[in-house]
Amino acid sequence: MNYRSLGRTGIKVSPYALGAMMFGSAMGVGNADHGDAIRIIHRALDAGINFIDTSDVYSYGESEEIVGQAIEGRRDQVVVATKFGRPMGQEPNRQGASRRWIMQAVEGSLRRLRTDYIDVYQIHRLDPDTDMEETLSALTDLVRSGKVRAIGSSGTPASDIVEAQWLAERRGLERFRTEQPPYSILNRGIERDVLPVAQKYGMGTLVWGPLGQGTLTGRIRKGQETDLRRTRFFKHVSDERRVEVVEKLVPLAAEAGLPLTHLAIAFVIAHPGVTSALLGARTMEQLDDLLAGAEVTLGEDLLDRIDEIVPPGTDVGALDQAYVPPAVQLTSRRRRPALERAAA
Repeated sequence: MNYRSLGRTGIKVSPYALGAMMFGSAMGVGNADHGDAIRIIHRALDAGINFIDTSDVYSYGESEEIVGQAIEGRRDQVVVATKFGRPMGQEPNRQGASRRWIMQAVEGSLRRLRTDYIDVYQIHRLDPDTDMEETLSALTDLVRSGKVRAIGSSGTPASDIVEAQWLAERRGLERFRTEQPPYSILNRGIERDVLPVAQKYGMGTLVWGPLGQGTLTGRIRKGQETDLRRTRFFKHVSDERRVEVVEKLVPLAAEAGLPLTHLAIAFVIAHPGVTSALLGARTMEQLDDLLAGAEVTLGEDLLDRIDEIVPPGTDVGALDQAYVPPAVQLTSRRRRPALERAAA
């Protein structure tokens, strides 16, 4: 496997990275068999994948525990990325990006991962209640203490990436070295801003959802009912706009002699702004299928035909787990109080 530079960190990583969200009892659909999950991780490592991404919130620490068990004895060979920020319970201070929580969260992740350092520590989502300087200051201390090698962001709008880079330079703080956005043939919006901004600042990008969270597996077809469509956690697989695109991609992949999964992953890692694509395999069969396409590259003609189906920089529908900024998500950010409106 040909390794790539993770931005300007000097760290070399595989273009395929193993995503560990589905290890543990995640949402009732994850792989809760720890032994099986560990075997999947070992299979990925043996195949040359050296980059694993998880989060403290995945099965509330269970995913990190599985990864920690799997990499024992091989820690120096593996680049481990994890995340913080999502709620880890009902207590209001066990979430967010305050110094108070970051210092607690990192200790929990280190313990579960059975390691004394994290290669890439990422903020899962920006915290609108915490100053960016507070967050970067705490993360800077973790880097200087040796507990973290590099810091990154996840699901961050381009404008916030720029603000964080500017603030880090002005205050002499560690800057985000990586970004983790969603990216697939169906979700190409980041080609407009996030990827160019990440390239400008020398950031590595670890993209998630390269298979459209199941939509680009070939299992989601028009007029067919599947287990994925029945689950309440992935409503986007019933978005007919996305399914219509799949119906155009299936014959294109067949004409190229490729499974749709291989076409989808090869498309993602062909972008010069993408460092690695996360493989969210839940079973050994799924992982082996994806590994079989590791050497696939797409020619210019094939990439042009994909552009005709989904134009560059556009999204077809939206992923259920895509980041929605507070300015849009929170009613209070979009409407003046009723009394104020009445007085106007």
